[in-house]
Parts: sequence; structure tokens; C-alpha cells
Amino acid sequence: MDVIALIARILFTAVFLGAAMGHLTATEAMAGYAASKKLPQPKLAVQVSGVYIGLASIMLILGIWPDLAAIALVPFLLITAFVFHDFWRVEDAQARQLEQIQFTKDLSLTGGALALFVLYAAESHPGLNLVDPLFSIS
Repeated sequence: MDVIALIARILFTAVFLGAAMGHLTATEAMAGYAASKKLPQPKLAVQVSGVYIGLASIMLILGIWPDLAAIALVPFLLITAFVFHDFWRVEDAQARQLEQIQFTKDLSLTGGALALFVLYAAESHPGLNLVDPLFSIS
């Protein structure tokens, strides 16, 4: 089971690692989108969020406080869903549909991150971690 849990962590973080690379390599383009959503200091926000999700992903893959790494992705996902993919404000039908897909994807990933948090914070959590979970829930 430990190997399956490790594979799950790797697969789950693939989208975040890709996004982190995008945040750090296409900063200007992403900052333009962030500015259109009225985010203050959009370039800095894009860079910081790229480092943030990249670090959380690496921690989760390596099993360095995997519970903390999983729960750390939740605020990013909720902000992204409700601020950046606010489909209910989009008038163009095709654009609205694309934003709704991204919104529901972010909510689904939030559920996955919460599930990983509970799995690793549980007393009988999977192994293959470099550092034991930080939290302990029963």
C-alpha cells in the first residue's frame, strides 16, 4: 500500500508541478491575467504562488510532512477557484464553460488535497515518507 500511496502523491502533484513551472517561466503572461482579476502586485503574486505550490508538491512527493504539504495546497486551490475561475461573472458562453471546468477542477483537487491530509494525519498513515506527518488526528 505504501507504494500505491507514493504513486498517488506523484500523480496528484503533477498538475501543481506543471503550474509551478508555468508560474516561474511564463510570469509576465500569468501576471497579466492576475492583473485583470485585480490581484495586487500580480507579478510578485505569480512568482510567490509558483514557489509555494512547487514547494508543497515536492514536500508531498518526498513525504516531508505530507499532511502539511497536502493542506497547504487548499488555500491556493480555493483562491484560484473563486477568484480566477469565477465563471458566474463571465458573459461569453464558451468562456464561461471553460472557466466552470477550471472551477470544478480546482474544487475536485481541493477535495483530493483534503483527503490526502486526512490520510497522512491519521494514526495509521502510509509509509515511504522522509519525515513523519506533522499532525495527528484520530
